[in-house]
Amino acid sequence: MRPPHAPRAVPVPLDDVTSMVDIRGLWTVFDGHDGEVVIHRDLDLSIARGEVVSLVGGSGTGKTVLLRQILGLEHPARGSVTVLGQPVDRMGDKGAASRVGMLFQQGALFSAFSVLENISFPLRELRTLPEDLIRDAALVKLQMVGLDVKHAHKMPADLSGGMIKRVALARALIMDPPLLLLDEPTAGLDPESSDGFCTLLRSLHRELDLTVVMVTHDLDTLYELSTRIAVLAQQKVIVNGPPKDVIAFPHPFIREFFLGERGQRAMELLREYPFAV
Repeated sequence: MRPPHAPRAVPVPLDDVTSMVDIRGLWTVFDGHDGEVVIHRDLDLSIARGEVVSLVGGSGTGKTVLLRQILGLEHPARGSVTVLGQPVDRMGDKGAASRVGMLFQQGALFSAFSVLENISFPLRELRTLPEDLIRDAALVKLQMVGLDVKHAHKMPADLSGGMIKRVALARALIMDPPLLLLDEPTAGLDPESSDGFCTLLRSLHRELDLTVVMVTHDLDTLYELSTRIAVLAQQKVIVNGPPKDVIAFPHPFIREFFLGERGQRAMELLREYPFAV
């Protein structure tokens, strides 16, 4: 919720934005059984237009929390989060939704809504557009994510895992946001569906001039999509750079995560996908 004393800012024109996301001196503090628990301490991170930045880190390092703070769903105890040129707490709920798209880990579709109703929900919430325009926009996004219009009136219970991800992605893009946040976008998908979803994301990133911030544990997805990786450890970003530079950084988590047995196969993708180098 936006603090009541914070005035809503006028959106900054995208051409005037030098950093799509700028996080400075961020502290995230939660109440625990034995007192306060500090998740982030003096965390800094800047993301430029057109990047695909992946956040990785061990359990409890606050990767998804950071996404929620960029979206404005949570607020840090200290520090600043600037999104698209303005403080996130001044964007307002509808302002954030129109400029930042979010794909949640399990899709988070409304089970009582059809595919088309789920995709069109953010537009309908604006209460400013005629119903036929909302429907047409939702159908365009449905086809943009590779689904046929015949699926428009299906219910989420009738969809495969891969289709749920695509419908959720269509909903995240319905407002044409320049910034897209992804929380474990390929989690739970079989290898073929995961590869197809990565191909779709790479295509949309290029065609829509998107800036993407992604949390993922999947090394194939990480290497295939990332232009930059930010590693969270010790309550901050310990290294932030292209995949090859991050892998070379001496740290126990990086050695275990990237260079362990499961990382060796994914490392081969660095040679196959110049996009990730």
